[in-house]
Amino acid sequence: MKRLFIALFTLFTVATATAQEANLLSGKYTQEQLRTALIPQAQWVPFPKRDDRAGWAKADQAMMQAYLKKAETYLTYQWPSIPATKSLLIERTGDRDEYQAVSFEKRDVLGTLLLAEIYENKGRFVDQLIDGVWSICEESFWGAPAHLPKSKAYSGLMDVSKPFVELFSAETATYLAWVDYYVGDKLDAVSPQIRKRMYHETNTRIFQPLMTQPHGWMAKTANGRAPNNWNPWICSNWLNAVLLLEKDDDKRAAAVYKLLHVLDQFVNPYPQDGGCDEGPSYWGAAAASLYDNLALLNTATNDAFTYVYADEKFRNMGRFIYRAQISDRYFLNFADADPQPGMAATMIYRYGKAISDPDMMRFGAYYVKPEEGSVGRFHYFRHFYSLFMQDELRAAAKGLPLPQNVWLPDLQVVAARDQAGTTNGFYVAAKGGNNDESHNHNDIGNYVVYYDGKPLLIDVGRGTYTRKTFSDKRYAIWYNCSDYHNLPTINGADQPPGPQFKAGSVAYKTGNGYTQFDVHIAQAYPREAGVTTWQRTIRLNRGKNVQVIDAIRLEKATELTQHLMTCYPTDLGKPGELIVHYAPKGGKAADFLITYNPKQFQAAVEKVKLDQPEDRGIISKWGDTIYRINLRAVAPKTTDQQTFIVSKKES
Repeated sequence: MKRLFIALFTLFTVATATAQEANLLSGKYTQEQLRTALIPQAQWVPFPKRDDRAGWAKADQAMMQAYLKKAETYLTYQWPSIPATKSLLIERTGDRDEYQAVSFEKRDVLGTLLLAEIYENKGRFVDQLIDGVWSICEESFWGAPAHLPKSKAYSGLMDVSKPFVELFSAETATYLAWVDYYVGDKLDAVSPQIRKRMYHETNTRIFQPLMTQPHGWMAKTANGRAPNNWNPWICSNWLNAVLLLEKDDDKRAAAVYKLLHVLDQFVNPYPQDGGCDEGPSYWGAAAASLYDNLALLNTATNDAFTYVYADEKFRNMGRFIYRAQISDRYFLNFADADPQPGMAATMIYRYGKAISDPDMMRFGAYYVKPEEGSVGRFHYFRHFYSLFMQDELRAAAKGLPLPQNVWLPDLQVVAARDQAGTTNGFYVAAKGGNNDESHNHNDIGNYVVYYDGKPLLIDVGRGTYTRKTFSDKRYAIWYNCSDYHNLPTINGADQPPGPQFKAGSVAYKTGNGYTQFDVHIAQAYPREAGVTTWQRTIRLNRGKNVQVIDAIRLEKATELTQHLMTCYPTDLGKPGELIVHYAPKGGKAADFLITYNPKQFQAAVEKVKLDQPEDRGIISKWGDTIYRINLRAVAPKTTDQQTFIVSKKES
């Protein structure tokens, strides 16, 4: 009995410890301990106050002058209201950009004016700041109509009696909070009503809803999908705003304590390998926003959260950004990711420095470019960090890690290149996963092939977001569907969405001269496809070619088509050969061969028609150059092996 008690006690202790370790952020301190650790609002100086001219002399002067020059163009800016009919466009036409263009511009102008006033400190921009604050406070909704609940109760307009918090309303709170911090005294000299209004609107629209209402982005969905980038991104702005604006230190501590629990809902289910299923272009608001929270928390608590930087999952979350790199311009773009995302250089460098990763630091420093006076659309607070570290960045080592092999077993993504540290030659990447990932495309078993860092066989990625994108019509958009990926259509069936449609066993191996990824994709197809076994093997033979081998067993074999996507014109060569006319911008043109068994397949090539509103984003990324290769099985078999080889054509 005593042994049983000891065993049970040990089991309980281990289980409790594991649960505590899972809550990396919220499990460290009690609310009272956090309250003690937080520097009181009245004493907190995250960056030099405006009148600390010695402090601001350490800011990068070229950056500040660029902001000043830009702000001077806004001295006569007329702050627009946003008509209700622009909000209604999301319902009437599906367009979200007209509304957002006005909203984003106003915040851009406000942020630029603030930086100019800090730099000059003569009051020249104060009246424009007042008008901007007042105009934004008078908006019915700080967010985007695309984020309104899709119901007749809203029909494209905000219910102002029921405020809730989404991405852009949280971003707005950050802008107002930094205006208060830097020029609050100048606003008070004009009228005490300005700061009072800023706090009232932020408290009503942001603080109170966050403390009293559940929000879908805070925790798992009903079907168990983990929170996506909205969670840490919104939290980073919530944290900025509450630390700066909330003068009641008890309320301030309570908000931060809750925020830590919300962040853990993002961190706990995150894969140990750090893989971001939203891709590199969303990493900047996912793992990077988690880092933003920690950086600010450490500033506000005298480094009470630096322990997180030693956590291996957190470290892997950071490293993902350079592990997902193809070349200086191109990154893996599975799902809704962008093939050429922008890099937040300073933030990446800071993250790398925090986790003591010299590769990540070199990677971040590589993307530093001269400031042109733009504050961008999002993550406004990152500019304050950037202003005070330009000398360090200029002196930092710069370079791209470009690892030869990347294997993310939790995310089920593999990437391999011919040579480490260079983009020369072939690069191939492939994925398993499931069809309920964040920003999901139905793409289990999909792969891409690049050469010399430029695209050859591609994942098209996403187009322009419209109302249709995040509705029940999402998979009526062609580029979200498996038959517009490098995947088969089996007995007339394509992959459906849903967590049950997933990869079977996956395996990764690498040896002398090759890297190979095996993935079973039978479970990714519906029952009517009649798939018993479909094992896909994707193999990079270094310096030679890329092989794709499908070993299949079907219950029936009525029709079967293999699809391949490229951004270059493709011709039919001799039987069993397709010629892809690779002609990348900034690269050397060459022909590539895709070889197949002509007794198995009949090939055809079609140019994808780009004429829908969603297609604007495809054209902006790739041009009007998307081609789909369709290899139709001549006599489908229930048991078969199909092989495709991608190689450079000998000249």
